[in-house]
Amino acid sequence: MGFFILLAQCALLAGAALAQDSAGTFLGREGSAQVSIHGIKIPSVAGKPFSGSDSIDWTRTLEDGSVIATHQDAKLARDGQGRVYRERVTRFSANSDQKSRIRAILLMDPVAHTRTECVIAARRCEVDDFHGFRPTAPLPDGSFSNGKSNVVRESLGSDSIDGLPVVGTRETITLNPGVVGNAEPLTTIDEYWYSPDLELTLSITRKDPRGGTLVIHVVDLTRSEPDPSLFQVPANFVVEDQRRIAKPEN
Repeated sequence: MGFFILLAQCALLAGAALAQDSAGTFLGREGSAQVSIHGIKIPSVAGKPFSGSDSIDWTRTLEDGSVIATHQDAKLARDGQGRVYRERVTRFSANSDQKSRIRAILLMDPVAHTRTECVIAARRCEVDDFHGFRPTAPLPDGSFSNGKSNVVRESLGSDSIDGLPVVGTRETITLNPGVVGNAEPLTTIDEYWYSPDLELTLSITRKDPRGGTLVIHVVDLTRSEPDPSLFQVPANFVVEDQRRIAKPEN
């Protein structure tokens, strides 16, 4: 089974905090140019505005021993109403002087119950239903999946990021041989630093023997109200309403 499928399984089974708009950090087929890393999950919490960027570094070693290191930066924001703005961007070599290009913009509105995704190249937006994230309680420490796997969590204590107090947790998941086609026990280690003030994970490090090391930090963090224009559909974009709920009449 591919690395990206494995990561998604581990996240779902252990209730990990990594995500794009739902459980799982990676989307796409292994080896495909369409593979995306979406970064920190942002709950739609009112009264706790912020803005910043996902700084994402992914380092992996190929079978021939060569090392590939990539980087991407994507803007994030949440306003006082709990509306969320985030970007999907291109990834580039960490050794280059390139910058991420915006591929799509996502707008989550818990008041209007809408999730809007705007693809820049197509100049097109789709609006779907949105009712907020459904938090999943993590499994208790110990074995799960009928004894085929094991999860252990430990406290990393307290620290601060950009002046905000954070608490750290290390989560170690071990999959027994054969669970995902692995001949030997397979262990992933995730370290999370969570801000209770913002109700947001500000830093994640994931180490996996198949996929290398993924480091995600929220950088350039400010707690002021973001620009309201961020939460508007870009001008001259075609909007298609795909919602299943009843729409208000004019």
